Amino acid sequence: MRVISGKLRGREIKGYNIEGTRPTMARVKESIFAIIQNDIKDSVCLDLFSGSGNLGIEAISNGALKCYFVDNNKVAINTIKYNVQKLDITDKCIIELNDYRKALEKFKANKIKFNIVFLDPPYDDEIINEILDYLYKQKLLRRNAIVICEYKNGNIKNDYYEIQKEKNYGYRKVGMYIPKSN
Repeated sequence: MRVISGKLRGREIKGYNIEGTRPTMARVKESIFAIIQNDIKDSVCLDLFSGSGNLGIEAISNGALKCYFVDNNKVAINTIKYNVQKLDITDKCIIELNDYRKALEKFKANKIKFNIVFLDPPYDDEIINEILDYLYKQKLLRRNAIVICEYKNGNIKNDYYEIQKEKNYGYRKVGMYIPKSN
């Protein structure tokens, strides 16, 4: 796996084969970052269910100010730590071994808000709507925030968000969601 764009372009990222994770395919990542390229600079990102840290690292490579990486897999967290140290971006990364619910509660308690959220939970958990609701209701999203979701084919319908774009990649779907004004 490699960083595909930005100042770290071409640099290798470890973690393609972490048990229990499903890395975002290069063409999917390329498509995501082509869509959000004008929104990344100086943003605060959340890579929830981060696996190797692939998406958050790509965001930092493209000018994100900071990225929070959250996963409950110890091997994944150690891989993210390795990757960000090797890429010399530790000052822009907060890495947390935690359950997503506890992490979101912690962000709420600390009044941390995000410009961009990468949301790629295990497909079988079907928790995207729950997380979208929490992000919106607890005001964890900054004005003009973007939430990028990767999920099995089907549709995500959520009253709090507008779908900006959806694209199929085989059995996967990637959607970009913008919160409605509240």
